[in-house]
Amino acid sequence: MRVNHDIDALFNWSEWPDGLKSPDGLDNPGFQSLKVAAIDALASSELDWKIHLTRAMAYQWCSGSLGIGAGIDRKPPDRPGRPDKPALVAPTRLKKRSIRSQRGRIALLHAIAHIELNAIDLALDIIARFAHPGMDSPGRRNSPPMPRSFFDGWVRVALEEAKHFSLLRQRLSQLDAEYGDLDAHDGLWEAAQSTGHDLTARLAVVPLILEARGLDITPSLLVQIREVGDVESAEIFEIIYRDEQGHVAVGAKWFRFLCLRAGLDPAATFQSLVRRHFRGALKPPFNDMARARAGLTPGFYRALSSAGT
Repeated sequence: MRVNHDIDALFNWSEWPDGLKSPDGLDNPGFQSLKVAAIDALASSELDWKIHLTRAMAYQWCSGSLGIGAGIDRKPPDRPGRPDKPALVAPTRLKKRSIRSQRGRIALLHAIAHIELNAIDLALDIIARFAHPGMDSPGRRNSPPMPRSFFDGWVRVALEEAKHFSLLRQRLSQLDAEYGDLDAHDGLWEAAQSTGHDLTARLAVVPLILEARGLDITPSLLVQIREVGDVESAEIFEIIYRDEQGHVAVGAKWFRFLCLRAGLDPAATFQSLVRRHFRGALKPPFNDMARARAGLTPGFYRALSSAGT
């Protein structure tokens, strides 16, 4: 069993909102396995319960009380559990507002909260869907299982996304709003669905495209938020930006691992999978330094850019 300071380092309790700064209750419910815990959290449509299940999964996994559960014959849901609100609409129907007004900042926080909720579910889906050996790529069904450290990484990602979502919900509440007040879109989940059969492709699309995009846009958002004096929101975005670099690094590490295990060139494989599974070109500007720190070098993505460089 791992010692408690490992759990403290994983959770970083002081960064959580009030009411979530301790491990109280995280030994319940008792899960059958990591895979089952991820499926239960993924399927939950009640947001507080989804967050609790994600935290409990991370706590029990880090405590050493859960096995992976690869042999358990239970599949993740095709779609994650969701509350009745927000309404999901086409991205073109979402209004753009200036963050210089409180309404505009609420809209921004709501949009990012929706992204973080999807990110929780995408991390849970990776744990649940790819716990079974031989799911790293079509045509290689007899490949060995992923190492335990693979699941360590994605448990951390799911937990940190849950922290981000919780912080954003708290901040919305402080501004007399709540998640669900505004419409949202389903683009992130839809973008990942063509890769449910192929872990290598899922890693290319989710951490190395969708999450990496956050590294590009967050620094400028931070500047704008600080300019309007919203210190509380800026502090949340700083946490998100720091953690997301780690999430991209988890994706890049295991993408390279799978490519090298299969004897494939990582950059060329990334470009091929993106062209197959992601609609549209990658849009500059790119935060090359932050991407490189996470292990995603320009040779991966520049050839896919709408600018062509």
